[in-house]
Amino acid sequence: MATLTSANSVLMLTVPGLYDTPQQLQGYAADDIFSVGQVSSAETAMGLDGILSAGYIPQIKQMTITLQANSDSIAIMDQWVDSQEQLREVFPCSMTVLISSVGMSYQCVNGFLTAQTLLPDAKKILQPRTFTLSFGVIQGQPTQ
Repeated sequence: MATLTSANSVLMLTVPGLYDTPQQLQGYAADDIFSVGQVSSAETAMGLDGILSAGYIPQIKQMTITLQANSDSIAIMDQWVDSQEQLREVFPCSMTVLISSVGMSYQCVNGFLTAQTLLPDAKKILQPRTFTLSFGVIQGQPTQ
């Protein structure tokens, strides 16, 4: 019987030109490791005669990764942000997400870093930072 733990999930990030070897992201926030937004699978329109029509349109797949303020992986993400700022260019990425508790692996392809918090919010303790990646494709497959 599979459990629902996310503590053993693994994110492997590749950014050609910066990180040609996949980098394992670590130091996740306790309450939010990563999330993927809902994606529309069809655009619909109702005709005046009451007939519903639909069509496929490609969608951006967004993933937000949340890292503790003291995560060693913050340095990876900050270098990515700094390199893009300095070069005024974007670096594409790919990512493999392994969720062993449910026996799934996801390939995230043709991605870009599209949003990030630049420093942690300072409260009683420093708060986690978020990084949003936008992918063209996220495709899952069983790991067995």
